[in-house]
Amino acid sequence: MTKKTMKTSGNQPVGSILGDLCTKYDKTTSKKIKLIDGFLVYVLATGLLQFIYCLLVGSFPFNSFLAGFVCTVGVFVLAVSLRMQINPENNFGDRTEQRAFADYLLCNIILFLVVFNFMELKVLLNTIPKTLDGKSEC
Repeated sequence: MTKKTMKTSGNQPVGSILGDLCTKYDKTTSKKIKLIDGFLVYVLATGLLQFIYCLLVGSFPFNSFLAGFVCTVGVFVLAVSLRMQINPENNFGDRTEQRAFADYLLCNIILFLVVFNFMELKVLLNTIPKTLDGKSEC
């Protein structure tokens, strides 16, 4: 019996595969995509930290935890959508990068408004001084 000396990807150590992946990513990916990828890693780490904190400490103000976690997931999804639209390998018709970024900002504003509404910011409204008849002074 003869042994095959041909290298296959199954025989390569994990370190060399990751090294090849990083080298190819560095050469073929634009700076804009790398910036978005870095932001995605940051948002993912933030979501994981929120979840670990909830497991270890608890979720006493549950609405606040849920709003923060939903906000993190929403920002992640919107950033992935922005990455897909900016990537030149994807075809989104005649959509420009500026239009994609403007859509991203608008969707984030809507997301944050929904999250603030969910957190019940009525507490802030209760701090406004009231007159004797129950109406606010403003």
